[in-house]
Amino acid sequence: MNMKVLVTGAAGFIGAWLTKRLTEDGVATVGIDSFSDYYSVSYKRARLDALGVSHCRLLDVSDREALEVLFRRERFTHVIHLAAQAGVRYSVTHPHVYGQSNLTGFLNVLEACRQHSVRHLYYASSSSVYGHSQREVFSEEDPVNHPASLYAATKRANELMADSYASLYGMSLTGMRFFTVYGPWGRPDMAPMLFAGSIMNHQPLQIFNHGQMARDFTWVGDVIEAIMRLLNTCCASGETGRHQIFNIGRGEPTALMDFITWLEEALGQQAPREWLPMQDGDVTRTWADTSRLEAVINYRPTMPLTTGVQHLAQWCLDHQQWLPTHQVVPVAKTA
Repeated sequence: MNMKVLVTGAAGFIGAWLTKRLTEDGVATVGIDSFSDYYSVSYKRARLDALGVSHCRLLDVSDREALEVLFRRERFTHVIHLAAQAGVRYSVTHPHVYGQSNLTGFLNVLEACRQHSVRHLYYASSSSVYGHSQREVFSEEDPVNHPASLYAATKRANELMADSYASLYGMSLTGMRFFTVYGPWGRPDMAPMLFAGSIMNHQPLQIFNHGQMARDFTWVGDVIEAIMRLLNTCCASGETGRHQIFNIGRGEPTALMDFITWLEEALGQQAPREWLPMQDGDVTRTWADTSRLEAVINYRPTMPLTTGVQHLAQWCLDHQQWLPTHQVVPVAKTA
């Protein structure tokens, strides 16, 4: 199918890898990003350069007028909306940033897609919408009415907004709940990169909830493959007026301490531990039920976690200058 795709957040971790893949597959692609300073802009530009993404434009989705001009000029057929203010802990202290980027920005994208008859909008949600779920495995059918952070609340709000646009205007939308994505050029504020930075800089590892945590770590290449298959599958179906949500994860939780041990072994170094209590907005465990995704796209992640950790470690050894030099300062509990 003839497509012209807009990727928002194209300088981000998933966005840059996705833009690279779309371009390599011959899909006409435009990437935009606000280049916010939540983490190093130089790192984002280095990521784009390393992945060969040379056409990422400066544009903030919260700028409604600029977005309208872009849509009117480019006439996109599909939009993959990955732009957002990320970070659970940051949302505790900087709530207004999340309202501007994740709520206003998403509304602007919805409206632009509606006004310009975009065939399908794909958007990033998050495993954080499950909050403190007591379910063993997280399914898209589970109730998600009690987010543990403002970040999670904005992502759940995006899902509800998308549902209303599908109902009201017959739009086709797909939400993607990502589960702890890791890999080369990953976000420096996330645990895999923070741990690698601490290990290689001989600093104590800050381990929250005294290590009693587990995550469904998902290799970035598997995430990109899942998105591409969703893009092709949904395009082929030609359905309209439908809103779907999919978990995109490896489908298996891993104890945080096991992940740290494998990373230390791959880096050939160890670091002392600093045991800390649970942080506001965080959750103890994530585990994606991926059966719905597998039924639609006939794919499940193929990268074994131990192998993925080795690949990540090699990237860290080759790019030590981009590793974070310290872990985040714990967010103080408010009165």
